[in-house]
Amino acid sequence: MHATLEKLQDRNEAYDRPSRKAAEEAVRTLIRWLGEDPGREGLVDTPARVVRAYAEWFDGYEQDPAALLQRTFEEVGGYDGIVVLSDIPFESCCEHHMAAIHGIVHVGYLPQHRVVGISKIARLVEAFARRLQVQERLTAQIADTIAEVLSPYGVGVVVKATHACLSTRGVRKHGVSMVTSRMLGAFRDDPAVRQEFLTAIT
Repeated sequence: MHATLEKLQDRNEAYDRPSRKAAEEAVRTLIRWLGEDPGREGLVDTPARVVRAYAEWFDGYEQDPAALLQRTFEEVGGYDGIVVLSDIPFESCCEHHMAAIHGIVHVGYLPQHRVVGISKIARLVEAFARRLQVQERLTAQIADTIAEVLSPYGVGVVVKATHACLSTRGVRKHGVSMVTSRMLGAFRDDPAVRQEFLTAIT
Protein backbone atom coordinates (compact mmCIF):
# COMPACT_ATOMS: atom_id res chain seq x y z
CA MET A 1 0.00 0.00 0.00
CA HIS A 2 1.31 3.47 -0.84
CA ALA A 3 2.52 5.53 2.11
CA THR A 4 0.11 8.40 1.41
CA LEU A 5 -2.89 6.05 1.44
CA GLU A 6 -1.69 4.64 4.76
CA LYS A 7 -1.55 8.18 6.12
CA LEU A 8 -5.18 8.71 5.05
CA GLN A 9 -6.26 5.64 6.96
CA ASP A 10 -4.18 6.66 9.97
CA ARG A 11 -5.82 10.10 9.88
CA ASN A 12 -9.31 8.60 9.94
CA GLU A 13 -8.39 6.47 12.93
CA ALA A 14 -6.48 9.22 14.77
CA TYR A 15 -9.32 11.73 14.53
CA ASP A 16 -12.08 9.22 15.30
CA ARG A 17 -14.05 10.16 12.21
CA PRO A 18 -17.71 10.71 13.17
CA SER A 19 -20.61 8.98 11.47
CA ARG A 20 -22.73 10.52 8.73
CA LYS A 21 -25.57 10.77 11.26
CA ALA A 22 -23.35 12.78 13.62
CA ALA A 23 -22.30 15.06 10.77
CA GLU A 24 -25.94 15.71 9.86
CA GLU A 25 -26.73 16.54 13.50
CA ALA A 26 -23.86 19.03 13.48
CA VAL A 27 -25.48 20.78 10.49
CA ARG A 28 -28.79 20.90 12.38
CA THR A 29 -26.96 22.52 15.29
CA LEU A 30 -25.58 25.22 12.97
CA ILE A 31 -29.04 25.83 11.54
CA ARG A 32 -30.42 26.29 15.06
CA TRP A 33 -27.47 28.56 15.93
CA LEU A 34 -28.41 30.77 12.97
CA GLY A 35 -31.85 31.17 14.49
CA GLU A 36 -33.67 28.86 12.09
CA ASP A 37 -35.86 25.81 12.61
CA PRO A 38 -34.20 22.71 11.10
CA GLY A 39 -37.57 20.99 11.18
CA ARG A 40 -39.36 23.32 8.79
CA GLU A 41 -40.12 22.05 5.30
CA GLY A 42 -37.39 23.95 3.45
CA LEU A 43 -34.67 22.86 5.86
CA VAL A 44 -35.67 19.36 6.93
CA ASP A 45 -33.51 17.69 4.25
CA THR A 46 -30.72 20.28 4.34
CA PRO A 47 -28.41 18.39 6.76
CA ALA A 48 -28.35 15.33 4.51
CA ARG A 49 -27.77 17.50 1.45
CA VAL A 50 -24.93 19.39 3.12
CA VAL A 51 -23.17 16.20 4.18
CA ARG A 52 -23.48 14.75 0.67
CA ALA A 53 -22.09 17.99 -0.75
CA TYR A 54 -19.18 17.99 1.70
CA ALA A 55 -18.39 14.39 0.81
CA GLU A 56 -18.01 15.53 -2.81
CA TRP A 57 -16.24 18.83 -2.16
CA PHE A 58 -13.67 17.21 0.12
CA ASP A 59 -13.17 13.86 -1.59
CA GLY A 60 -9.49 14.72 -1.96
CA TYR A 61 -8.99 13.20 1.49
CA GLU A 62 -10.00 9.83 0.04
CA GLN A 63 -7.41 9.99 -2.77
CA ASP A 64 -3.72 9.19 -2.86
CA PRO A 65 -2.32 12.00 -5.07
CA ALA A 66 1.02 10.27 -5.65
CA ALA A 67 -0.72 7.15 -6.95
CA LEU A 68 -2.28 9.22 -9.74
CA LEU A 69 1.18 9.70 -11.29
CA GLN A 70 2.34 6.09 -11.16
CA ARG A 71 1.48 5.23 -14.78
CA THR A 72 4.06 6.92 -17.00
CA PHE A 73 5.39 6.72 -20.56
CA GLU A 74 8.99 6.57 -21.76
CA GLU A 75 8.45 6.57 -25.53
CA VAL A 76 8.38 10.29 -26.35
CA GLY A 77 10.25 10.31 -29.66
CA GLY A 78 13.33 11.97 -28.23
CA TYR A 79 11.41 14.96 -26.88
CA ASP A 80 13.60 16.80 -24.36
CA GLY A 81 11.77 20.07 -23.72
CA ILE A 82 9.54 21.20 -20.91
CA VAL A 83 5.97 19.98 -20.61
CA VAL A 84 3.43 22.62 -19.59
CA LEU A 85 -0.22 22.24 -18.65
CA SER A 86 -1.72 25.68 -18.14
CA ASP A 87 -4.99 27.14 -16.88
CA ILE A 88 -6.14 24.12 -14.88
CA PRO A 89 -9.23 25.38 -13.04
CA PHE A 90 -9.77 24.38 -9.43
CA GLU A 91 -12.11 24.99 -6.52
CA SER A 92 -10.97 24.60 -2.96
CA CYS A 93 -11.89 25.72 0.54
CA CYS A 94 -9.94 27.93 2.92
CA GLU A 95 -9.12 26.06 6.11
CA HIS A 96 -9.36 29.23 8.21
CA HIS A 97 -12.96 30.21 7.41
CA MET A 98 -14.12 27.28 5.22
CA ALA A 99 -14.79 29.84 2.48
CA ALA A 100 -14.42 29.15 -1.23
CA ILE A 101 -11.19 29.49 -3.19
CA HIS A 102 -11.42 29.65 -6.99
CA GLY A 103 -8.45 29.74 -9.31
CA ILE A 104 -6.19 28.25 -11.93
CA VAL A 105 -2.98 26.25 -11.74
CA HIS A 106 -0.12 26.21 -14.23
CA VAL A 107 2.18 23.19 -14.07
CA GLY A 108 5.43 22.61 -15.92
CA TYR A 109 8.12 19.97 -15.65
CA LEU A 110 11.27 18.97 -17.50
CA PRO A 111 11.15 15.17 -17.92
CA GLN A 112 14.23 13.14 -17.16
CA HIS A 113 13.13 9.67 -18.27
CA ARG A 114 9.35 9.60 -18.38
CA VAL A 115 6.21 11.65 -18.83
CA VAL A 116 2.74 11.27 -17.40
CA GLY A 117 -0.65 11.58 -19.09
CA ILE A 118 -1.92 15.17 -18.95
CA SER A 119 -5.19 14.15 -17.30
CA LYS A 120 -3.17 12.82 -14.36
CA ILE A 121 -1.73 16.28 -13.69
CA ALA A 122 -5.24 17.75 -13.64
CA ARG A 123 -6.39 14.97 -11.30
CA LEU A 124 -3.41 15.64 -9.03
CA VAL A 125 -4.49 19.28 -8.74
CA GLU A 126 -8.04 18.18 -7.90
CA ALA A 127 -6.90 15.68 -5.28
CA PHE A 128 -5.08 18.38 -3.32
CA ALA A 129 -7.59 21.15 -3.99
CA ARG A 130 -10.54 19.14 -2.66
CA ARG A 131 -9.30 19.47 0.91
CA LEU A 132 -9.23 22.24 3.47
CA GLN A 133 -6.34 24.29 2.16
CA VAL A 134 -4.16 27.35 2.17
CA GLN A 135 -2.92 28.37 -1.26
CA GLU A 136 0.74 28.25 -0.31
CA ARG A 137 0.50 24.62 0.81
CA LEU A 138 -1.55 23.64 -2.24
CA THR A 139 1.16 25.05 -4.50
CA ALA A 140 3.93 23.20 -2.66
CA GLN A 141 2.02 19.90 -2.53
CA ILE A 142 1.48 19.83 -6.28
CA ALA A 143 5.10 20.63 -7.10
CA ASP A 144 6.63 18.36 -4.48
CA THR A 145 4.52 15.36 -5.49
CA ILE A 146 5.47 15.70 -9.16
CA ALA A 147 9.13 16.00 -8.18
CA GLU A 148 8.96 13.00 -5.85
CA VAL A 149 7.11 10.62 -8.17
CA LEU A 150 8.40 11.55 -11.63
CA SER A 151 11.95 12.61 -10.66
CA PRO A 152 12.14 15.21 -13.44
CA TYR A 153 14.99 17.66 -13.97
CA GLY A 154 12.73 20.35 -12.58
CA VAL A 155 9.18 21.39 -11.75
CA GLY A 156 7.37 24.71 -11.81
CA VAL A 157 3.92 25.42 -10.37
CA VAL A 158 2.10 28.76 -10.36
CA VAL A 159 -1.32 29.20 -8.72
CA LYS A 160 -3.56 32.24 -9.10
CA ALA A 161 -6.76 32.36 -7.07
CA THR A 162 -9.43 34.49 -5.47
CA HIS A 163 -10.53 33.93 -1.88
CA ALA A 164 -14.07 34.36 -0.60
CA CYS A 165 -12.72 34.88 2.91
CA LEU A 166 -11.31 38.17 1.58
CA SER A 167 -14.23 39.21 -0.62
CA THR A 168 -17.27 38.21 1.47
CA ARG A 169 -16.16 38.95 5.04
CA GLY A 170 -13.69 41.11 6.92
CA VAL A 171 -12.31 43.78 4.58
CA ARG A 172 -14.63 42.60 1.75
CA LYS A 173 -12.28 43.46 -1.09
CA HIS A 174 -13.41 42.18 -4.48
CA GLY A 175 -11.30 41.51 -7.55
CA VAL A 176 -8.19 40.65 -5.54
CA SER A 177 -6.21 37.63 -6.67
CA MET A 178 -3.31 35.90 -4.97
CA VAL A 179 -0.37 34.36 -6.86
CA THR A 180 1.94 31.70 -5.42
CA SER A 181 4.71 29.73 -7.09
CA ARG A 182 7.13 26.92 -6.42
CA MET A 183 10.16 26.27 -8.61
CA LEU A 184 12.27 23.15 -8.14
CA GLY A 185 15.41 21.85 -9.84
CA ALA A 186 16.08 23.38 -13.26
CA PHE A 187 13.09 25.71 -12.89
CA ARG A 188 14.81 27.30 -9.88
CA ASP A 189 18.45 27.02 -10.97
CA ASP A 190 18.28 27.76 -14.71
CA PRO A 191 16.86 31.20 -15.61
CA ALA A 192 16.27 30.12 -19.23
CA VAL A 193 14.10 27.15 -18.21
CA ARG A 194 12.18 29.27 -15.72
CA GLN A 195 11.60 32.01 -18.28
CA GLU A 196 10.42 29.49 -20.90
CA PHE A 197 7.84 28.21 -18.41
CA LEU A 198 6.68 31.68 -17.37
CA THR A 199 6.38 32.74 -21.01
CA ALA A 200 4.32 29.65 -21.81
CA ILE A 201 1.74 30.42 -19.13
CA THR A 202 1.26 34.12 -19.89
